[in-house]
Amino acid sequence: MIKTDVLVLGGGLAGLSTAYHLGRLGSLGVIVAEKENKPGGRAATERKGRFLFDHTGHLLHLHDPYGKGLILDLLKGNLALHERSSWIHSQGADTRYPFQANTFGLPREAVADCVAGAARNLYRPRTLGASPSFKDWSLAAFGEGISRRFMFPYNEKLWRTPLDRLTTEWQGRFLPRPKPEEVLYGALVDQKRFFGYNAHFRYPVRGGCQALPDALAARVPALRLGCKVVAVDLAEKTAVLEGLGEVRYERLVNTMPLPDFLDLAGPLPPAVRAARARLRWVDVHNLNIGVGRANISERHWIYFPEDRFPFYRAGFVSNFAADMAPKGTSSLYIEVSRRPGEAVDHAVLERQCVSGLRRAGVLKASDRVVEKLWIVIKKGYVVYDRARTPAVNAVMAHLRSRGVWSIGRWGGWKYSFMEETILDGKRCAEEISGRKAGRSRRSEAPLVALK
Repeated sequence: MIKTDVLVLGGGLAGLSTAYHLGRLGSLGVIVAEKENKPGGRAATERKGRFLFDHTGHLLHLHDPYGKGLILDLLKGNLALHERSSWIHSQGADTRYPFQANTFGLPREAVADCVAGAARNLYRPRTLGASPSFKDWSLAAFGEGISRRFMFPYNEKLWRTPLDRLTTEWQGRFLPRPKPEEVLYGALVDQKRFFGYNAHFRYPVRGGCQALPDALAARVPALRLGCKVVAVDLAEKTAVLEGLGEVRYERLVNTMPLPDFLDLAGPLPPAVRAARARLRWVDVHNLNIGVGRANISERHWIYFPEDRFPFYRAGFVSNFAADMAPKGTSSLYIEVSRRPGEAVDHAVLERQCVSGLRRAGVLKASDRVVEKLWIVIKKGYVVYDRARTPAVNAVMAHLRSRGVWSIGRWGGWKYSFMEETILDGKRCAEEISGRKAGRSRRSEAPLVALK
């Protein structure tokens, strides 16, 4: 039997960051077990022919001084800074992101509807309770026009959940709320003011998103690839791993999707099993395509709120870095949300996606798809319904009583981004070691909503 002080499940950004910072903070023994034969998890990049495809769009938004410094050091010049070009395609027009501040360019009646709804809210504000639904919050924040024409259809398409069942806990910095004068100004002119946390982003010049976990893994000698977790005995503090056998640990760090970890861990009390059953999510079916024409768009990504398009977003990976597609071609990622267990015929869905891109004017009738790759991201987005936070709190409290930290976007069961995930690993290492790894301004995105 192998023994270690800390066993980390998952060699994605959260797991690698935890092991890296534990290595900096002391002499605890660490093993990082990753089921794939390369690091990265959902921040990995796949090669198909001469194209590189990420698991949908993975962009670096750096806000924390420590996180920014670490990532810049890891990639050492292999990063380009981009000014965001993101748009919404609706009602036959393309408008700038975010919709709520940029209705200029829509049909006149749509612009009037959006501005009138925002004005009514200004003079007759809606009253919200202590814990409003996303639907009620959207009506109070933006008015009926903006909600009906974008907020409702887009979020229904993404979350596949009635919006009166969603909370507002996930929003944070992800959903900008412009001032009334900004809504009016963005209806009258094509304003170019940037809103939101992702006005600028960085992306590797070479190697796709994979460059980041590869650089971090190079500093984590304890990484073991091809080691799938089979079972975890929380009472005996042992785990069975393919390729390693039985491992006894003192502390465990889980970065796997929380339901997956709970399904193979035990013993669990009935209350924790009941909490696990209340966790909800949507899967993301990610179609990546290479197109036999260069420069098909100058944009980075486009949102599609309308039902006539099967996808909710499409992004132009070859605009992030020329390295992602061979010369004379372009590459896209296309995202479709589905409930878990929902039957999906990828051949049919692929035809619908390509047809939709042509109807939207993204692709020409003459454009040829020269490469394609489907990546199915199970548990792509955590659904923040009213059961989510009480369930997560119950699970986390039990796991911590058993010496288990469950962190990262999927281990923490939350909506997050890459820098925050790396900082999660740092904070976890600090808690385990009892020492600080360096100064860091805590991100606005919550680690876990423990109350």
